[in-house]
Amino acid sequence: MFAKGDLKSTPSGDEISAFLGKETVFQGKMTFQGVFRLDGKFEGEIFESGTLIVGETAAIKGKVGVHTLVILGRVDGEVHAASRVEIHSNGTLCGNLFTPVLVISEGGLLDGTCKMEGVEATKSNLSSVPSSPEGLLST
Repeated sequence: MFAKGDLKSTPSGDEISAFLGKETVFQGKMTFQGVFRLDGKFEGEIFESGTLIVGETAAIKGKVGVHTLVILGRVDGEVHAASRVEIHSNGTLCGNLFTPVLVISEGGLLDGTCKMEGVEATKSNLSSVPSSPEGLLST
């Protein structure tokens, strides 16, 4: 069920430490460390501080709590990401999302609610940016 070895690395160069193939169906609670790629079907809870990659053929139904979430497939449920969520062009997230950073590529879909938790720190870093369009256009 889990394999290691000839798996591809992530775009950031991190090696995938666990993999659940597209023919696999899993129910229950799952935890992992590092980078985990899911290409199969999963129903239940996934909680960990690593990176979860939801592959093109993957479907998750349940609660997800991770550091970073990359969606190429489908996620239905509640998602808490401490760092960021990326929904790529074929990705779909249906449900409630809590994350400080959200990136949706053209064609990606978010059907639900999104709360940008932890944005206050980001807003304070942007305090030097002019609030009016005139301030942005002045040279």
